[in-house]
Amino acid sequence: MHVTGIITALVIGLIIGALGRLVVPGRQHIPIWLTIVIGIVAALIGTAIAAGLGVADTNGIDWVELAIQVVLAAVGVFAAAALYARRGSH
Repeated sequence: MHVTGIITALVIGLIIGALGRLVVPGRQHIPIWLTIVIGIVAALIGTAIAAGLGVADTNGIDWVELAIQVVLAAVGVFAAAALYARRGSH
């Protein structure tokens, strides 16, 4: 993987992670690096799911793929925030 690929993955992960955080109601007390990691994982898994459903390659913006990625990121952010809250209460 080239440097541009790594930078692109980080930017996409940040965007997908941020969108996932926006979907989850309330404040999430998780670090930004975790948001990026969740976004990258959600983007990769969402792309695989979209490819499996046959909606990954469309003309223009792949809205269904983006929606899948954001939903996965929201689930990941929600789970991470719950784990962080439980860890901090002990």
